[in-house]
Amino acid sequence: MSGRPRTPVLFGSLRGYHLGWLRADLVAGVTVWAVLVPESLAYATIAGVPPVVGLYAAVPALVLYAVLGSSRHLVVASMSATAALSAGIVGDLAEGGSDRYVALTTALAVVTGLVGIGAGLARMGFLAAFISEPVLKGFIVGLALTIMVGQLPKLFGVPKGEGDFFRQLGSLVGDLGDTVVPTLLVGVASLLLVLLLRRWLPLVPGSLVVVLLGIAAVALLDLDEEGVAIVGPIDAGLPRLGLPHAQAGDYLTLVGASVGVLLIGYAEGLGAAKTYAARAGYDVDPNRELLGLGAANLGSGLASGMVVNGSLSKTAVNGGAGARTQLSGLTVAALTVVTLLFLTGLFEQLPEATLAAVVIAAVVELVDVPALRRLYRVWTPQLGGIYGWAARADFLAALAALLGVLVFDTLPGLFIGIAVSLVLLLYRASRPHIARLARGSDPDTWLDLDRHPDLSADPAILVLRVESGLFFANADHVRDHVRSRLTDDTRAVVLDAQTAPFIDVTAAGMLTQLAHDLARAHVTLAIAHPLGQTRDVLRRAASSTAATLSVHPDVDAAVRATRAHQDEPTSAPGHRAPPAGSPGAGETAGRPED
Repeated sequence: MSGRPRTPVLFGSLRGYHLGWLRADLVAGVTVWAVLVPESLAYATIAGVPPVVGLYAAVPALVLYAVLGSSRHLVVASMSATAALSAGIVGDLAEGGSDRYVALTTALAVVTGLVGIGAGLARMGFLAAFISEPVLKGFIVGLALTIMVGQLPKLFGVPKGEGDFFRQLGSLVGDLGDTVVPTLLVGVASLLLVLLLRRWLPLVPGSLVVVLLGIAAVALLDLDEEGVAIVGPIDAGLPRLGLPHAQAGDYLTLVGASVGVLLIGYAEGLGAAKTYAARAGYDVDPNRELLGLGAANLGSGLASGMVVNGSLSKTAVNGGAGARTQLSGLTVAALTVVTLLFLTGLFEQLPEATLAAVVIAAVVELVDVPALRRLYRVWTPQLGGIYGWAARADFLAALAALLGVLVFDTLPGLFIGIAVSLVLLLYRASRPHIARLARGSDPDTWLDLDRHPDLSADPAILVLRVESGLFFANADHVRDHVRSRLTDDTRAVVLDAQTAPFIDVTAAGMLTQLAHDLARAHVTLAIAHPLGQTRDVLRRAASSTAATLSVHPDVDAAVRATRAHQDEPTSAPGHRAPPAGSPGAGETAGRPED
């Protein structure tokens, strides 16, 4: 990514359009529309707003992303993760089902859009890097489980419980005796059918087929009179345009939460956009993705919609159907307008159990237990010996995000996962592996004794390699580890700095003091093969004090120099090694190369 600001290209994916792409884009648009309509209705119910709000959100989101976004394939609409986030955020501020609840849901989209546009203009595309893949995986699994437990009551025809995942699950189990059998039959049949179609006929829009069959079943069998709940009236026509009816203070209250919504939506959408850009051989611009996502959310909020983000599943449908540009997304938007004008009455007879089945089928694949298992297996005895319980840092971060969502709600769960991942990163950085080296069969190689126990080391010269940058958080650990390795036979310590890409002033001071302390015990300290940044800091730190460090271009040179130093008859306690850059420091030919 270039550091130079670039003016966004409007409708960038349509530049140089070829008429030969038209058919593929139109077919892809129709295919995505068949999936988007029922899923948009379903995701609106996750957010706790009328189903039509999901359709309101789709039209401006698709159009504005096509205007500003950089992906040719990404489909932007309401999604389960951000819908659940929206429900958790707004649910703390307003009573579910109230006009205020709907207004705040729309206001959240507006604020998220403004934050996204501001972040895009400020070129803050790096934000997604703060959510690691394991944290996002754990968060998505937790969200999927929370969504499913929230939809299961509709499948059984019982009231939905309140509280966190476990309280809702307990409420469901306690109400199973009140199950409405016709509702359960409709829900289970719908769920099985959509899963079977996905498995055996993946090109068929299973969600739309199930929705149409559910509507037909209600019309032909009068299931609503048998106790099967239906969606009910859906407002036909286009949405009201303008700011939602929320107070100015409400917008300010939502700013902090909108950052979490933006992070999740951006991370998921950017991942989908990059996946299909790599397949098609073009690049996506992270900052334009922020602009596109921000504009899509702002447009959705101004059109009475809800928060939106890039959808991996619908993008996969779009790409699989042969889409070449965002004309497919514009086609979806046009067909959604037709749906709002003429087809909303059709969906009024949709059983809520069928809608719940569509939601569950959409998110069940997100419960990626094999991925969590793979994270757990990223462990070796060597890693366990170095980091202990923190050797499974990625798994622990994913688990923290998952449990955070299940126990503390969506947004707190996200930040718990991020916090745990950063703490584990700092913990591991503060406890770097320090390997003892021995000369390998090749005279120019030095190898880790723990991984090559067949080798033998010189007891007089302790050669160590710090496999981390050296900075304030691990300086004491490195010092203590060096001291713990000393024996009565040790006459010199060589630190191989080739794997230490950086050093700060605290660590440089520690090395200087360590050299002084070792010299009093008749032990020489030498630094070997420092990289450019490390060498520069060592030199600058030494120039600001009276103390100096013995620095050498490689381990062999350091070993030779320390042996020669031991043989000097003037060697005595307190004798200092020559300064870096002097002949005695191993730099007779000038500074070592990087």
